[in-house]
This record gives sequence, C-alpha cells and structure tokens, in this order.
Amino acid sequence: MKIIKLILACLSMVGFVSCDDFLDREPESLLSPETYFTNSSQLKAYADRMYPDILPSHSNAGNFYGIYGIDSYTDNQAGAEAHNMYTDGLWKVPNTEDEDWYFYWIYQTNFFLSNVLPKFGNDLSGSENTIEGNVSEIKHYIGEVYFLRACEYFKRYWKFGDFPIVTEPLSDDRETLISANKRMPRNEVARFILSDLDKAAMLMNDLQMSTVRINKDAALLLKSRVALYEGTWLKYFKGTAFVPNGDGWPGKSKDYNANYQYPSGGIDNEIAYFLEQSMEAAKEVAEKYKGSLTINTGVLQQSSTEPENPYFNMFSSQDLSSYPEVLLWREYGRNLVTHAVDIAANQGNNRIGVTRGLVNNFLMADGTPVYTNGSYSDGNGYYMGDKTIHDVRQNRDSRLTIFLKEPGQKNILYENPEGTEAWLEEPYPMITSVDDQRGYLTGYALRKGGSFDQANYLNMNSYSASICYRATEALLNYMEACYEKNHSLDNSAKEYWQIIRKRANVDIDFEKTISKTDMGKESENDWGAYSANQLIDATLYNIRRERRCELMAEGLRFMDLCRWRAMDQMITNPYFIEGFHLWNTPMEGWYDDLLADGSNEATVSSPTLSEYLRPYQKNSNQKCYNGYTWHMAHYLTPIMYKQFLITISTGNNVDDSPLYQNPYWPIAADQPAEK
Repeated sequence: MKIIKLILACLSMVGFVSCDDFLDREPESLLSPETYFTNSSQLKAYADRMYPDILPSHSNAGNFYGIYGIDSYTDNQAGAEAHNMYTDGLWKVPNTEDEDWYFYWIYQTNFFLSNVLPKFGNDLSGSENTIEGNVSEIKHYIGEVYFLRACEYFKRYWKFGDFPIVTEPLSDDRETLISANKRMPRNEVARFILSDLDKAAMLMNDLQMSTVRINKDAALLLKSRVALYEGTWLKYFKGTAFVPNGDGWPGKSKDYNANYQYPSGGIDNEIAYFLEQSMEAAKEVAEKYKGSLTINTGVLQQSSTEPENPYFNMFSSQDLSSYPEVLLWREYGRNLVTHAVDIAANQGNNRIGVTRGLVNNFLMADGTPVYTNGSYSDGNGYYMGDKTIHDVRQNRDSRLTIFLKEPGQKNILYENPEGTEAWLEEPYPMITSVDDQRGYLTGYALRKGGSFDQANYLNMNSYSASICYRATEALLNYMEACYEKNHSLDNSAKEYWQIIRKRANVDIDFEKTISKTDMGKESENDWGAYSANQLIDATLYNIRRERRCELMAEGLRFMDLCRWRAMDQMITNPYFIEGFHLWNTPMEGWYDDLLADGSNEATVSSPTLSEYLRPYQKNSNQKCYNGYTWHMAHYLTPIMYKQFLITISTGNNVDDSPLYQNPYWPIAADQPAEK
C-alpha cells in the first residue's frame, strides 16, 4: 500500500500543472525522475495514467461507436444539428481556444521517454539498463509509451496535416518554444508516427499480455491505418495545396520548407512507400487473425433461450478477453468508471440518426446491390422495399439485419429491476420528439454497442467494454492498399474480402457484385463513390463499401472520407441527408403529431420535398436547410489565431511566426474559409 500511495502521489505531481500556449510545456516537475523511473512498476503506472485520455474508448471523444462521435457528421449518421463544416461561412478560425492544437499528452510521453531511455539504453537494446524489474516488461512499457505518442500525433496529423514534431521536453525559453512550432510536412509527420509504431512493435514483441494492454498487434494495425491514410491522401490531393510542393502549398512560404524534397525522391514514390508500409503491417495482423474472426450467426437474438450471436455480443459484452479479433479494449466497472453508450443504443442513439444512404448501401444477402432488385421503395419480392423498417431489413447483409433497430424487437433479454433506464422493447421511432436522448432524428437507429443485459442501465451508468482496435480492420486496410497501389487484387486481398463477406453472411462472389455495380446509382447514397469530384471504378468502390458497412459507427468514416477527397462534389451540388420512408407508407400511420407546414413548430419535413424524412428541412431556419455544401479548406482544421500571435519574437506581424495556416483558411480570428 505504501508503494501504491507513493506512485499515486508521484503521478499527481507529474503533468497536472497549467500549461502555456506554445507547446503546452509545463514547469519542471516537482518529482525527480532520478528517484521515480527506477523500476518497471513505476513505468507501468505512468503509462496507465495516459490510457483513458489517449486511447479511443466510450469515455472520450475519440470513438463512442459514432453515437456521440465524428461519424455523426458524415453520410452515415446525422447529428441533432448539422455541423458548421457543411455550411457556407459558419465554420471559422478559432481565436483563443482550440482543443485540437494540443500538446499536453505529447509532452507527457516525451517526459517519460527522455527520462527512461537514458536508464534503459537509447538504442532500445537494454544493454545499459539500470531499471529494476523484468527486462521484457520494461521494454513493453516503453513500447506502450511510443504507441501512445503515435496515437496523439495521429490525432493532430489527420486534422492539421503538417504539424510540429517535438520529441523531448523543451527548455523554458521563449525562442526555443517559438522555433519548435515549425510545421513539418505531413508525410514527414506520418513517417515519424510509423517510426514510433515500429519501435513500439519491436519493444512489445517479447510479451503476450492481456488485451486490455497495448500490444504489438495493435501497433501494427495502427501503423497500417496511418500509412494507408497518408498514401491515399497524397494520391488524391496530389498537385494541390494540401500536399508538400503542391500548387499553393503554404509550407513553401517558410524558409525551413522552401526547398523541400520528398525522402523517397518524389510524391509518386512517397505514395508507393506508404501503401507498401500499410500492406506489410496489415498483412502481418491479417494472417495471424484471419482464421479467428468472431462468428456472426446472422441472427439477432430475441430471447434468453435462443443461441447468442457472438458478433453482436462483441460490441456489448463486459469482458472481451475471449474475442481474439479484439486486439485492444477498455474495461469498465460498475460504480467505478462507466459510460452511457448502452442507454443511447437502447433508445434513440442520443438523437444521432442513421441515414437512408447508409441503409441503401448494404448489399442483399446474394451480393447484389439493392437497386438491382426493383425500386428502393417497392423492391421486387426479394428486396422487400423500404416502406417499413421490417421490410428494409429482409434478405440483407446481416450487419444491417442485426444492428438496424425495428419496432417490436426485444431490447432487453436479461432483466434486472435495477436497470430502470432501459426500454424493454423497441418502440416506433420517436421522430417528433426533441429529447436529446430519446428522440430519433432520421427514424433509423442502431443497436450496435447496446447490451441485452438490463444490468447495464443503472442510471445511465453502463459498464460494457469498449473496443479500441480490432483485427478485421487489418484485412480491410490490406485490400484497399493493395488495390490503390497495384490497381488489382492479389490472392491475399481476395481471400480477406471473401472472409469478411462470409462472416457477414453475404455471397462471397465479390466479382458478381462488382459486375452489377452502377456507380451513378451508388453516388446517390455514398460520398465514397467519389474522389476529387470524379466517380471511382467499381472495384475500388466496393472495397470502400465493405469498409463502410463493417466499420459503421466505429469512428473512422470521416477520416476515410477526408483521405479519399470524397466531398469535392458538394462544392457545387448540395447533398440532402434523408432518413426513413415516412410519407405514403404504413409508417406515416405510426404518428398523430406530424406537422409539416415549414413553420418553426414543424415536427417533420414536407412530403413536397421528399417522401423520405429530411431532418434538416423541417423549416428554413435550420442549418443546412438547402443541403450539405463543402469548401476545400474544410478537409483540414484551421489553426487558432492566438497561436500565430504568441509565436512572434517581436512586433505583431503574424507573417513572422514560424507557423503557416492551412490551405484557404485566413490568419484571422472568427473568419470563414476563403475557398
């Protein structure tokens, strides 16, 4: 107990002091690293403290299965209010507060590494190790911190692109801190992240720990994600201001980037490098887990005596240690650390609605696109049409069947009188309710992440586990990277695709799907049908479709759309978010309070606009009433204005800052994008 109290006391002194606005540098710690980082348990405790804030989970903004996360601002899911990014002039450069331009946890990881590596050996071999404890454990915890730093950098990199690379705690010197704000080209940042993940994988290779701890396989998966991100970004933004040396690249304006040369010799070589890195890392994970993906029975369990569906349970169980596919997960505990994901999945998804586009995008069980089986509205008898939620779920990809909620379904199979917040049975979607928790925005809602156990509904304090990373993404990453690099699929990519489709209970003949794909029809439902305002080919599109369906509501959709450059078409052609088929269907009869007169009191959109519910067209005062629009600048986040002011050595000329603003964003507070 004395040791535990000492660790907690020490940790309370490390990094909880207010930080300045340069690089969130903190005053020198009151704790002496010479006396603290001396044994493996101290290394573990330091890493543990960073887990909940850095890793994606139910209890931070990094994931939430999209119910509260960034998937709600895509073509998959729609939030209670449209995001400013889809309007003209409402997303603006922040002045002083920006939670994205943030170095607090980067500083914490650097503090750890700068104090631990000299004691262990900077070459990472452990040859100079003076830290007490099992050497393999010491290496593992150092590897975890490299992984955590990579995670933090990836969060900044995908939002800002070019970003400062800081690898050690900085001295409390103004000029040093100003200089450290120099933005490195995005591909260099991506290479830095890959380097950290390589070190993490190497250091964690010796131990097979519980999957509630960071591990080698998670490092390789994240590496494949980062490399795929950069490879596809460079490919689709080639020649523009969004890549180094592209036309109008703002980094060229600074002396330190004026003569930039790609490490591989050119952008095409750089694209190939990242795609190869993604394939290599993804394949190592995919080969290890391709035979042990969680079984999907294709059936939604509806009584306690029916067989359970392991695939459904994987997203709602309290203990995920028996699911090999889950590489890293977070454990919660009743009355300890809880979340509210289950209650949102049990009810209205916290007023985050699934779009008609996503529902239409799921294939039929025989592998054919929906539109090859009659009209979306009526179907042909195999596809049953969309005039009820029951009909739209029939004979479909089982991922839609088990996760799309239908009125009358059992929400709770294992009752517990303490779980008073749970709805035992799914009601008609409450589309006219404005309740943030119980209201249904689009009429469509997911039960992904929701538990059948009523014990998880104790005053909104759920404690089901949260998936951080799962192996199926590696199969998807390999498929996409392989095709993007070679414009063909090798045998491994084909095998992985068949494995994923078989698990989804969809005909594994993906060539049949490709042959029946009409890109003009797909573009109506899926922004991913485009890259740079051009329709992509049917093979690549179906790879993207597979990713969309498998990873829906897991927090990756917006990142994918950005790296594919999949929103250009909305610059000139607004996109209207739609939900279920409300008007002139049996579902219209579910309600007696439908008001569609366009007034401020209107509860639904007018049938003169569409027979499908349009959540942002109830009245003309709503944001995005005239559809989602786009600006090129919105592919990246602007840097706050204050950051330019505080990085000027003398005077008040923001051009003297080592920073440069992202493309088409002004260096001025409260101003919208210029293009």
